[in-house]
Amino acid sequence: MVQAPQRTALGGPALVRLLARLADADVPESSQPLSDRLSQWLGWTDAIALSTALNGNPPPAASGARGAAMDDDLAKRCAHVRSALTKAIVGDSASASARRDGRAPSRGQEAPPDARPDFAVFRQRYLSLQQTMDTEIGTLRTRLRTMLASRPHGVARLAMVDAVMERALSAREQSLFAAVPAWLAGHFQRLRQAEDERLAEAADANADADADAEEVPATVTPGAWLDVFRKDMQSVLLAELEVRFKPVEGLLAALRTR
Repeated sequence: MVQAPQRTALGGPALVRLLARLADADVPESSQPLSDRLSQWLGWTDAIALSTALNGNPPPAASGARGAAMDDDLAKRCAHVRSALTKAIVGDSASASARRDGRAPSRGQEAPPDARPDFAVFRQRYLSLQQTMDTEIGTLRTRLRTMLASRPHGVARLAMVDAVMERALSAREQSLFAAVPAWLAGHFQRLRQAEDERLAEAADANADADADAEEVPATVTPGAWLDVFRKDMQSVLLAELEVRFKPVEGLLAALRTR
């Protein structure tokens, strides 16, 4: 018996692994070191700015450096923002509304063409949540850098490096995040097509058994694919939030260094 070759487990962030699984794509591991791949994203002006941040002296700390209480307040703010973003993703009312609007018709009733769920609704909601994440996390990142700039040179330099990296990588980062809805669109279509095929097969089986061709067997639940898609979209959003929050976590860890 010939066995299908097994794919090598893909490493990297959960977002990459999840998208590869949903697309049923065989994504090979990169053979390049991280430093080599990162250098392809940086132009010569970025390299100069990064070298200056790494080797130069940070500007003098602002007077009235803030204490541990202010650090704790900012840490609580970070936790609050992450919790709020998570709740916005998990409790996405727009997706729930799209699910209700896209509910399959009852047995024996054919759905009109315009009653089928449209991916455009989900795409718009995904883009809206991405914009919210970008705004909220960007604000946190700026505040953390301001706090770090008031610390000793070693920590203050990290604020300079992070500012340079954000400017250098933001365009590439945004283009990659903007491609995520396209991956989800393919998953949306595949799930819907798979259910359509199962329903057609079930109808044919009923016809062969002299049953009503319009009757849908209980083993096939029309519209179940949409619940699967909504859960998968939620998982992708949570995985993207995890990736976007990494710089905040790094800056916050540096801020806690005494």
